[in-house]
Formats: sequence, structure tokens, C-alpha cells
Amino acid sequence: MFKKTYSFDDVLLVPQASDIKSRTEIDIGSTLGGHKFVLPIISAPMDTVTDHHMSLALRNQGGMGVVHRYNSIEEQVEIISRVEFGSKEPGPWVAAAVGVSGDFEERACALFDAGARVICVDVAHGHHTLVKHALETLRGVFGESIHIMTGNVATLEAFNDLSDWGADSIRVGIGGGSICSTRIMTGHGVPTFQSVLDCAKSDRNAKLIADGGIKTSGDIVKALAAGADFVMLGSMLAGTDETPGAILQKHDGTTYKIYRGMASKEAQYDWRGEARSLEGVSTTVPGRGPVNNILKDLAQNIRSGLSYSGARNIRELQGKSEFIIQSGASQIESGTHIFNVRK
Repeated sequence: MFKKTYSFDDVLLVPQASDIKSRTEIDIGSTLGGHKFVLPIISAPMDTVTDHHMSLALRNQGGMGVVHRYNSIEEQVEIISRVEFGSKEPGPWVAAAVGVSGDFEERACALFDAGARVICVDVAHGHHTLVKHALETLRGVFGESIHIMTGNVATLEAFNDLSDWGADSIRVGIGGGSICSTRIMTGHGVPTFQSVLDCAKSDRNAKLIADGGIKTSGDIVKALAAGADFVMLGSMLAGTDETPGAILQKHDGTTYKIYRGMASKEAQYDWRGEARSLEGVSTTVPGRGPVNNILKDLAQNIRSGLSYSGARNIRELQGKSEFIIQSGASQIESGTHIFNVRK
């Protein structure tokens, strides 16, 4: 028996009656680690997305950045120190990633000393015995003094297991990233929207972070409506001034930056000198200017999305939302289809 699954493009939210007179009435905030974030957006721990510049920009807009782990302990600590000094004090907005083997415990301790209070156990396949070991080790070392984020997972069983192993928040989504080729290379994965729907049925207390396959603000609204507490973004923030890497220029004067998956050959050679798997690609994206402009637009569009469901906050959205399946013709109609009109 095959299970039918759905992606973000397969569904639409049905507009609901609303008495919201102004979008200023809408609160799109969400809580993580005992802190209320104004913006339910977390930037991905990728070496072409999040260092101290992105983390501080997200913090200033009410979200959070997770500093990537693809460097030495000393280099990552230096980045976290800059985030913490911008924040004035340690808190749940200072976040950094670690792996599940090698120096992960030493790295986590150094990051904690530098001010990080969210430690993200960052692996592609989170439903794994090494993740269980890492979670139990970190919880044993830090107790409740840190918030432990982990993932990625695709199923309710995995979500529940990671929660039971000690995770406070869990990244949900396997193979959906724009520069991820896991599904092509391994044949494994679940559409992120379906994974969010499934994992949202959990009776555990772990926060759900939708991660992968999110292309638009509409997808963010769908993910929140399906049960996510936050979304994690990579490609939607790529190319901005705050992402790591040089701003490059073409002959015609346009600018661009590198954006790559951490399982791409290029990324793996840069951070460990060899490629052990090929589940990502490296590409370039146009320069997009300050990330604040994108974050402000996303916040405005998310509020608009909640208003169409007559919801004043994310919990109301999840309680009131009604999804429908759209056909291929409907998907075309849903887009700006003037460009498809034959002349």
C-alpha cells in the first residue's frame, strides 16, 4: 500500500471569515527556549548563509540565526563571540551548530563558554543512533542550561524518538532543500509539507521547525498552518549582504554570491578535504542587498497570510486553517500566469 503525500505546491489554504481590521493586530511570534521571538524564522547553519552578520540581522528583526559548524572550534567561537557581544548577554538568540562525532562535545562546551545557549545537533539524517548518543551526552553535560535543537527528520516516529532522547526543538524535512540532491542520490525523503503535517501530530513538547522546500512566504504560511512553530530558511536568504562570502561581479556589472549545500563536493572539500557523499550542489545566486529588506517583506506577507484565515496568531492559524488539494491546472492559475499566455 502506497501512502499519498503532498508538497507545498499541492495545497492551498481556504480563506476564512475575518474581523481583523489591521494587520498590526496580528502576532506572528513564536516561543523557543523560553524566549518569544517576534519573527518565526531561523537561518540555516550553512557556510554560505549564517555567520555573525546573519545572526545579528535575524536577531535585530526578531528571529534567530544558527552559526554553521564548518570551521575550527576557534573560528566558530570567534563568530559566536561577535553575536553574543551584539546581544550584550547570553540568551536563546545565540545559536550554533555541532556534529555528532569527533569534537562535538568539546565544540559545544567552547560555544557555551562563548555565549551560545542554543546548540544545534546538525546532521542530514537525524533518526540515528549517533544523534541519540550526542543528545544524551549534551544533556548530561549541560542539563537544562541549553536549548538543544536537532534533526533532520521526516516521520512522526523519528520526531518522537528525538524528543524522547532530549531534543527541545526538531528540524523537520529531508531532501527538500533547493540545493539538496538527497532524494535523487539516495531515493529517500518525504515532502516537507507532509512531514510537518505528520510530525505535528506528536504529543511531545518539542518545537517543530519546518526545514526545506520553502520557496515563498506562502509556503511559510502553509508550514505554520500545518503545525510548524518556526521555519528554517537557506535559499530565501542566500545572496544577501549578510551571508558569508565575497560579493562577486559579472562583466555586465551585476553581482552574485556562492550558495551551496553542505553535502556538495565543493563544500566538503573545503571543510574536511574530501567528499564522502554527494547529496548537494553548489551554484551562484544574484546579489540581493540587505537581508533586512527580505525579512521585513516576509513578515508583512506572513501577517497577510494569517489575516486570510482570520487568525491573529500562529496558534489560531493552526486551529482554523483548512487545506485543499489543488490540481495541476490550479497550480498554474495560482501563479502569475500572465507570463504563460500565448501571444
